[in-house]
Amino acid sequence: MASSLLHCSDKLPFMNVETILHMKEGLGETSYAQNSSLQASTLLPCRSWAYDQSRRGMDTLKSLITNSAADVYLSQMPERFAVADLGCSSGPNALCLAEDIIGSIGRICCRSSRPPPEFSVLLNDLPTNDFNTIFFSLPEFTDRLKAAAKSDEWGRPMVFLSGVPGSFYGRLFPAKSVHFVCSCSSLHWLSQVPSGLLDDMNRPINKGKMYISSTSPLAVPVAYLRQFQRDFSLFLKSRAAEVFSGGRMVLAMLGRQADGYIDRRTTFLWELLSESFASLVAQGLVEEDKVDAYNVPFYAPSIGEIEEEVRREGSFRMDYVQTYEINLSSSGDARRDGRTVSMAIRAIQESMLSHHFGPEIVDALFAKYTELVTASMEREEVKSVQIGVVLTRL
Repeated sequence: MASSLLHCSDKLPFMNVETILHMKEGLGETSYAQNSSLQASTLLPCRSWAYDQSRRGMDTLKSLITNSAADVYLSQMPERFAVADLGCSSGPNALCLAEDIIGSIGRICCRSSRPPPEFSVLLNDLPTNDFNTIFFSLPEFTDRLKAAAKSDEWGRPMVFLSGVPGSFYGRLFPAKSVHFVCSCSSLHWLSQVPSGLLDDMNRPINKGKMYISSTSPLAVPVAYLRQFQRDFSLFLKSRAAEVFSGGRMVLAMLGRQADGYIDRRTTFLWELLSESFASLVAQGLVEEDKVDAYNVPFYAPSIGEIEEEVRREGSFRMDYVQTYEINLSSSGDARRDGRTVSMAIRAIQESMLSHHFGPEIVDALFAKYTELVTASMEREEVKSVQIGVVLTRL
């Protein structure tokens, strides 16, 4: 995931995302590498068991990505094909998209008796991302490509892989250098916490909550929407400079199906995290003022909000947009699913939470969070909403 600055305006505590926000590094029990199955199965369904469960005919995120990349290749037939994965994170998912895209184009080349192009794979995330874990997995990635090429008889591809640290809310690559861009489960992270979350007396207006909720005053969702508009417009402008004419982007992010600002499938897990903090406050483990001052740089847009920013920026044509409802409690084992969700959220959130509250509260916080998520899954299905978008550079 990538963003640039978690805001300190209105005298809120300062946190620079480029130096703070990252997935839990390494290969330990609480690392992202060990807890990315939720990301793989519900947010980035490119090669997991949940891919079949979330399928709607052929309109899956995996098919959107591979088919769109193949279409760009067929329309241009370049000798070098550049793919950028923005917000690649770390762990086993990081090379998943590149592997699928290379395999898809390789098979096309085999059928037409053409040699495959050289592939430039550009993996982007914030500088604090654990790129080393990605690079450690390169031998396995190479072996899988060799095996696929041998099986399908399309010849071993030349793949040049690069890590590109930096915020995608700004330029990352040279002008007109990229054919295909994908970004999965990253663009719901904003470049900063919005301004406007304090009143005239510099008091938090969203007390006890870290995100938009049913009790939030209207100023809270309005502030988040404005930040999303600024960020997504800058994202589009930056990519417009880098992507060849006719190139494509496939973007997948958490979103809303509801017309209003509140979609329970988007806000529910945030609400449970706020409840977990309330429990720690009641036990005297965390100061209430510190909880009130914590806001997340996250926004789940609606399709209409995405469409409006694409239209305003004007460099891309929207070819496809669709929502996908994902069941997070699909195994039927509430205890197992609750722990999976909780550990995944911890791997994503821990760096920010530790910076703001101190690392000593994290174990207690997620023990309570796991309890609440599990109890919720015992009562009902817990779902999320993903939006998939395909854009073509004009």
